[in-house]
Amino acid sequence: MVNMTLSIPNKVHEEMKKYSDIRWSEVARQAIIKRLNDLKILDKIVEKSTLREEDIDEIDHIVKAGILARHKKLKKKMNIS
Repeated sequence: MVNMTLSIPNKVHEEMKKYSDIRWSEVARQAIIKRLNDLKILDKIVEKSTLREEDIDEIDHIVKAGILARHKKLKKKMNIS
């Protein structure tokens, strides 16, 4: 097994010290493994995808327009200017 050095903010380290019974290296190891598994799944999806850059841009525009419309509707409903 390879060792890895990890830098974390001092504030986070202070919080971690409160839970000294937790094996933080195991938490980090599991998080890395999960992220790698997620990336492998995404790679498989992308590999089989027929989406083009233009399709992605169009979907992006549709989603953002929907979000904007929803926020405007909620804003109006809450009577916020």
